[in-house]
Amino acid sequence: MKQEIIISGFGGQGVLSMGKILAYAGLMEGKEVTWMPAYGPEQRGGTANVTVIVSDEKISSPILSRYDTAILLNQPSLDKFQNKVKSGGSLLYDSFGILDKPSREDISSFHVNAMETAADMKMMKCFNMIVLGGLLKLHPIVSLESVMKALRKTLPERHHHLLPMNEQAILKGMEIICKD
Repeated sequence: MKQEIIISGFGGQGVLSMGKILAYAGLMEGKEVTWMPAYGPEQRGGTANVTVIVSDEKISSPILSRYDTAILLNQPSLDKFQNKVKSGGSLLYDSFGILDKPSREDISSFHVNAMETAADMKMMKCFNMIVLGGLLKLHPIVSLESVMKALRKTLPERHHHLLPMNEQAILKGMEIICKD
């Protein structure tokens, strides 16, 4: 099993954190992983993306030009990365951030109403965990248990009281993902 993923959106959406948690979870399961973030000079509001590879075998290079799966959380990200998904791959997007829906016929497109759901649940800080839950429903490349261990490792201890809320958000994302 090898999954090559790009996650892209605006700064502040938790793009880099989502990739980091996915990579940590893979490491905890003894998998080979890479995590390569890329972002502009803006801390929040600028575009950010991260490439994550999770594999059962050695990874030859962390640099990719095509992806098995793309998680695209805004229109500029969709415009930039939609055509870089391998034929037969998956594209996952948040319905709130996309005006022009994915147009490719040779990939599977899925949407998750993460922004709307996070607002309804009064869990805006867990937006990215809802999206991550959608990914894990599509491609269970790591277990929920490993994701929770990764969250415990990456969240500062003063925020550990938020772990149950994050788990609830992941489970909700698994529940609400829909194929286009």
